[in-house]
Amino acid sequence: MLDQIRRSHGHSRVELADTTGLSAQTVSNIVQRLLDAGIVEEAGRTSSGRGKPRTTLRLVGSSRYAVGVHLDPGLITVVVLSIDGEVIARHARATPAAQAPADTTAVLIQDIEMVLAGSGIDRTRIVGLGVAAPGPIDIQRGIVLDPPNLAGWDRVPLRDAIADATGLTVMLEKDVTAAAVAEKWIAAPGGAQNFAFLYLGTGLGVGLVIGDEVVRGGSGNAGEIGHIVVDPDGLPCGCGLRGCIAVSCAPLPLIEEAERRGVIAAERSGDDPTEVDAALTRLVHLADGGDEAAEKLLRECSEQVARALAVVSNLLDVDRIVMGGPLWDRIGETLMDTVPTRLDELRVARGVHPVTVSDTALGSDVGAIGAACLILDEALTPRPTSLLVPTA
Repeated sequence: MLDQIRRSHGHSRVELADTTGLSAQTVSNIVQRLLDAGIVEEAGRTSSGRGKPRTTLRLVGSSRYAVGVHLDPGLITVVVLSIDGEVIARHARATPAAQAPADTTAVLIQDIEMVLAGSGIDRTRIVGLGVAAPGPIDIQRGIVLDPPNLAGWDRVPLRDAIADATGLTVMLEKDVTAAAVAEKWIAAPGGAQNFAFLYLGTGLGVGLVIGDEVVRGGSGNAGEIGHIVVDPDGLPCGCGLRGCIAVSCAPLPLIEEAERRGVIAAERSGDDPTEVDAALTRLVHLADGGDEAAEKLLRECSEQVARALAVVSNLLDVDRIVMGGPLWDRIGETLMDTVPTRLDELRVARGVHPVTVSDTALGSDVGAIGAACLILDEALTPRPTSLLVPTA
């Protein structure tokens, strides 16, 4: 019921009974609990022209909050999200380079406390804190295992370190899965229940929602698409294959290829994500300015992304592809020019149903927003015991 109220931005008791299949008395009992808890409020009366006017119920945005943290190798983002999905406070900074995990964790905690203090929110209304980090991760133990783009992060107990420092309930999630959680959380009722979220950050990955449920896999590490072969004649990959998307379209390999071709000057001192990001920005600016070599390279990248998404689409038969992440504002327009048409040509089920391709409405903060949504989703998910009436 709460999910219906949230997604529809307001429902009456009669509408809740219709959409949930619960009896009018059960709906009334649950609504009263939500009203008593201050999570929903009565927001005026509406009339459909027949019968008595109905009282609309809506979420009280200030009743509950969640904190979302996104640890990307290139960027740290912290947001505070209200229960109705509004970003109340935000802070972002470049991820400290060449620091021990403990030092970066200390920066994370400092940013969290700074954002909370600046927001002015009553801390008792915060239901928890979600952390989105590159995989692989150990969800059960809250450990970042050894992401390829985070040097030195081998079995780091990030969840417990943040929980101990902040006193908040903390959950750890893969960044690509967090992005899918965010997209699911903001979706309107009746939206596509099967979709894949292509996440574009320092690395590439896919978050999955099938049957309106987030797919995490057996260990919580589903969505690793880095070793889908998109160019059989491409560069060798560490996995033993050639032309995997991880060595073709991730930001660093893309920049390295641009430098090999002489499209951009090799101005980097190493693989620092901030320098890679700056080089990617230069490459995109060249393409936008009509540089044919830059345009050609980005078109090739778009073709390879479409091939990888075709594998995902054919395997899972999704209805929608969403794309976004920290680098989307740079390369998104190029991908949207090519991927939808090319993907449709490569799909097996193109004659059965369409697949829509869009960018996320949540912008580059989708990972952090998804981490906060993870907390709200967990805190507000109905349990069978919540329907039991207490006895005297």
